[in-house]
Amino acid sequence: MLRTRLLIAPLRTAIHRPALSSRHIRPFTAAMSTISDVVTKDHRELESYYNEIIQSNDPDHQERFGNQFTWELARHSVAEELIVYPAMEKHMGERGHKMAEDDRKEHHRVKELLKEFQSLKPSNPEYVPKLRELWGVLSAHIEEEERSDLPALEAALSKGGAVSTAGEESAAMAKTFDRTKMFIPTRSHPSAGENPYFESAMGMLAAPMDRLMDIFRKFPEQPASAGPK
Repeated sequence: MLRTRLLIAPLRTAIHRPALSSRHIRPFTAAMSTISDVVTKDHRELESYYNEIIQSNDPDHQERFGNQFTWELARHSVAEELIVYPAMEKHMGERGHKMAEDDRKEHHRVKELLKEFQSLKPSNPEYVPKLRELWGVLSAHIEEEERSDLPALEAALSKGGAVSTAGEESAAMAKTFDRTKMFIPTRSHPSAGENPYFESAMGMLAAPMDRLMDIFRKFPEQPASAGPK
């Protein structure tokens, strides 16, 4: 059984932590986790998968974590578009609308690059360079979200109401975010766009086929003692 150690750190700094499991990652369900918590958790996991690929010379290892990276990023991106960005527009007015539109544009570029990457195998000389190109765009997007977008959203949720109420709303968003990731496509489909209504309909069509094909793809294997994720 393959056992790995993933590299986790703030962006551009890597340290070791125990291995994450396969693609069947259990939703983050700590008490009162905020939407910022669950989004940031995804960011750290994506970074860990990226590090696993670029720091390995084993094609099998790279393929497994490349599929894991694709699986997580595809789901994460659509979940943000369906849950987080509409919340920015609802609670932050014109500022939130501009931030959400900027984020959607960045997401579309990420999806285009992810579609190119997911079609490659580690034997292709473009495999790692394409991933590095993708990560360059994605890491800048992640930094902006964590530095500006998510704190602004949390502040907007708490504005004009009790902190406990705001915390409950953020926690409810976090749960919806994780539930949404269970039902959306696991591969990149840039042609679906970033409109929540159109994307939801396209996702309902694409997700079953993506998940069927996942059965035939290699992923990091889960330690037997870890239990189902």
